[in-house]
Amino acid sequence: MNSKRMIARLAAATMLLAFSVAGNAQRPVYDYAKVISAQPIIRYVSVKTPVRECWQDTEYYTTYHRPPGAAGSTLAGAIIGGVVGHQFGSGSGNDAATVAGTLIGAAIGNNSAHRRAGVGYGPVRYSRPVERCGTRYRDHREQRIDGYNVVYRYHGQKYATRMPYDPGDRIKVRIDIRPAG
Repeated sequence: MNSKRMIARLAAATMLLAFSVAGNAQRPVYDYAKVISAQPIIRYVSVKTPVRECWQDTEYYTTYHRPPGAAGSTLAGAIIGGVVGHQFGSGSGNDAATVAGTLIGAAIGNNSAHRRAGVGYGPVRYSRPVERCGTRYRDHREQRIDGYNVVYRYHGQKYATRMPYDPGDRIKVRIDIRPAG
């Protein structure tokens, strides 16, 4: 007989034997047991919850009111001061005197307009309500269920186990039958 043919037959027989043994292996058997109690396992955790809070606040701001005619008085003072300043000095000193006269004349004209206008002109401070908001965190404790301690009865015997969920009135149990020995 050919050795290749013999090896093929031997392999086929081995596979046939392996499948027949696996097919006869005992499969697990399941049944149901009555649940006597299922007590939740409670754990307390600290939880931070963001809370948005808003409140009314007062905001202050300042405005400057010019008296009527202040721009004209300032301009007229600057022109007169520039003309008077130009009368002094010569060369580059003449330019410096003109600039100084212009600035001094503008200041005098502006002060004159404010004196004529009287009280009520200049910086005025106002306030207005504004809403401000912020987030703060509130701590509180919550209960979390980590699982259930389950006590059940099967054929007159009591058993206990821990489960991740409440099984209800009955629990599925696997029956493991082995030869004594």
